[in-house]
Amino acid sequence: MEYVLQTKGLTKRFGNKAAVNNVNLNVKKGDIYGFIGKNGAGKTTLIRLVSGLARPNEGSIKLFESENLDNERRKTGTMIENPAVFPGLTAKQNLHYYCRLLGLDPSTTIDEMLRLVGLEDTGRKKAKNFSLGMKQRLAIAIALLDDPEFLMLDEPINGLDPTGIKEIRELVLKLNKEKSITILISSHILGELSKIATRYGIINNGVMVDEFTKEELLHRCVGELEVKVDLVNKAIEILSKLSQVPNYRVIDDNTIRFVNEPDKAGMINTELAKNGITIMSSSVVGQDLEDYFMQLMENK
Repeated sequence: MEYVLQTKGLTKRFGNKAAVNNVNLNVKKGDIYGFIGKNGAGKTTLIRLVSGLARPNEGSIKLFESENLDNERRKTGTMIENPAVFPGLTAKQNLHYYCRLLGLDPSTTIDEMLRLVGLEDTGRKKAKNFSLGMKQRLAIAIALLDDPEFLMLDEPINGLDPTGIKEIRELVLKLNKEKSITILISSHILGELSKIATRYGIINNGVMVDEFTKEELLHRCVGELEVKVDLVNKAIEILSKLSQVPNYRVIDDNTIRFVNEPDKAGMINTELAKNGITIMSSSVVGQDLEDYFMQLMENK
């Protein structure tokens, strides 16, 4: 599997504070990578390091599996923090300016970009009169002008109303599926990222907490059968002799949790009771995605 972005031991300090601290991050080709963290966690700093707007103190960055960053950054588009648009210009005029800045032919690029981000009908309307969602889409269009293979979007849904969030979400999916663009999208709005991300990275206080795929996340958050018993060790000994017990883990001196397979719950309880184990409770427990993310960040 080809990697679009890899960082190893990436560190950026401001004075005595490490805004990014020994971060290993891996974005595979085709990913929509949800980069999650609270405000001030280090998301923007890392994106600035990757895009060349800041220099790391330590560590390495690879783009498209190469350390020739000057060359590989040409394949990358970036939108960092506030939309970089000129308020007194129309959407078309903004794109025209950036085409000239990048040495691109506006006649072959602008109309396609406006259609792609859904701003083809804005006409002479100035960007200062755009909604925040429209400004964000225009900023994404600017980041797409040089036909990047990898797009980094820093908090593109921050401050948007539900309609604006939906528009950005649909645009990200469209770029990924129709244009085959790998996307890293940072946010602290966990519920929205869970609708589009195929892979996640959690950062907290500059430290990379964990990376996992969408499938791994769903598996971790699926409900578990929690059984509280009087004798955990004896219960495990009994269950280990059975051939069809789902995977389990011991939580504490009285609690065992099993991967939730509803048809196995009765068998587990019956076997334990039959062998003299007192079952104090048996129930299905689980967490929603946001609870899981918050738990990860609070534990670091």
